[in-house]
Amino acid sequence: MNPPAIILVNPQLGENIGAAARVMGNFGLSDLRIVSPRDGWPNPRARPMSAGAFDEGVVKASVFDTLEEALGDLSFVLATTARPRGVVKPVTDARGAAESAASRQAVGVMFGPEAAGLSNDHVALADMIVTYPVNRDFSSLNLAQAVGVFCHAWGAQGEGRTSDFDGVEAPAKREDLIRMMEHFETELHAAGFFHPPSKTQLMTQNLRNAFTRAGWTEQEVRTFRGAIKALAHGRGRALEKKKSPEG
Repeated sequence: MNPPAIILVNPQLGENIGAAARVMGNFGLSDLRIVSPRDGWPNPRARPMSAGAFDEGVVKASVFDTLEEALGDLSFVLATTARPRGVVKPVTDARGAAESAASRQAVGVMFGPEAAGLSNDHVALADMIVTYPVNRDFSSLNLAQAVGVFCHAWGAQGEGRTSDFDGVEAPAKREDLIRMMEHFETELHAAGFFHPPSKTQLMTQNLRNAFTRAGWTEQEVRTFRGAIKALAHGRGRALEKKKSPEG
């Protein structure tokens, strides 16, 4: 997939430009196009908010005098807006926009200035409208946040890094889990937990259902069996003390 360009039309605050660059870098987008920024470019307030995205070359910023120039080499353009425009264009959400961008070459996504968003003239240059399911009574998103919503949708199409959090530790084998449960049940029997005896089977089933839902790892099983042994040892010492002459 070729990442689309992010186009900020007449952005006002350098902080928002920097924050937009940062979230672009987070999700693998690098082409930032800035159209006639209010405070000029480069903007000293943008760099700190970018968290190094500009310094390390993760995001490349290009400045244009007009929107037409910024769109010149693109073949498909999306315009983000929270307001109905009274124009006949396809409308989609962030996920649909990301899917549309992934299926095409030379794509750009436009975001309007903080105060008013894109104008109708800006939207007229787009092939598709992108809108988010925001609260209609409070629909104004921060510019960088709006960019972030799309960037997340773009990043979610790939493999991402969620797999990095899987398999940190091996899951317990079922035979080890069963032995742990049997060990626990043996000690519960010794402690007189299963009373009355007629309810032993039901109580055991309830315990086993709870254990099997937990998704135990090998280390957790070893730790719990150690805890069972420690409790059993402590109970044994208490019984010995009770039976001793001093007890």
